[in-house]
Amino acid sequence: MDITGSTALVTGANRGIGRRFVDELLARGAAKVYATARRPELIEVSDPRVEALRLDLLDAQSVTNAAAAATDVTLLINNAGIATRTNLLTGDLDTIRLELDTHFFGTLGVIRAFAPVLASNGGGGIVNILSVLSWFASDEAGAYSVAKAAEWNMTNGLRLELADQKTLVQGVHLGAADTDIMAGHDVPKIDPADVARAGLDGVQSGAIEVLVDDAARYVKASLAADPAEFYAQSTGK
Repeated sequence: MDITGSTALVTGANRGIGRRFVDELLARGAAKVYATARRPELIEVSDPRVEALRLDLLDAQSVTNAAAAATDVTLLINNAGIATRTNLLTGDLDTIRLELDTHFFGTLGVIRAFAPVLASNGGGGIVNILSVLSWFASDEAGAYSVAKAAEWNMTNGLRLELADQKTLVQGVHLGAADTDIMAGHDVPKIDPADVARAGLDGVQSGAIEVLVDDAARYVKASLAADPAEFYAQSTGK
C-alpha cells in the first residue's frame, strides 16, 4: 500500500506514538489525516491536511460518528490505549475489565465501524499497535498483558476475515517507547517516531507483523523455547 495520497485515521493522536504517526503520515505524502482523541481540542493541528475528530474507544456512538464523518479513510491506525498497572489476583475487577474494554472491545469496535469504509475505498490497511506483553505476562501489568494478548489474536483473526476485501491487517510489537504511559518505568525506551516509521514501512511492504525493537525480536524468538527459560531470565520467577 502506498502512503502517498492515502487518507488515514489515527486513534489516540493527541500525544505519544499516535502523534508521531500523524507526523510520519504527513511526511510520506498522505492526502489527509484524521487525528482522533477523546478530547480533540488537545490535538495540535498545524497542517491543513489534518482534521481533528472525537473518538473514544469506550463510547460506541463516538466511533459510529467518526466512521460517518471519515468515509474516505484508506488506512486505520489503532493506537489509543491505557495502562492501569493492575494485578490480576488482587486488582480491582472493574479496572481489569477497563483494560479489556479499551484494548480488545474498543479496538474491535473501531475496526468493525471502519471495515465497510475501507472496503468501499478499495480495501486499504489496518495497523494495530500491540506490545511484547502480547506474548508474556508481567506481575506489574497483568491486566494490560491479558488485554494485549487478546488484541493480538483479534488482529490475527480479523486478518483472515478481512482478506476477501483486500484489507491488510498488521500487528506492530514493541518493548517500550518514551511516552506518557511509560513514564516512571526505568527500562530502555525507543523514540515513538521509530514505531511510526516501522509501522508505515510495514504497510508499504505489505507486512502483517512488525517487530520494532530488540525487545520485540527477543520475546518473539523466545516463543519457540521452553517458557520456563524465558521467565527465569526475564523475571527471575
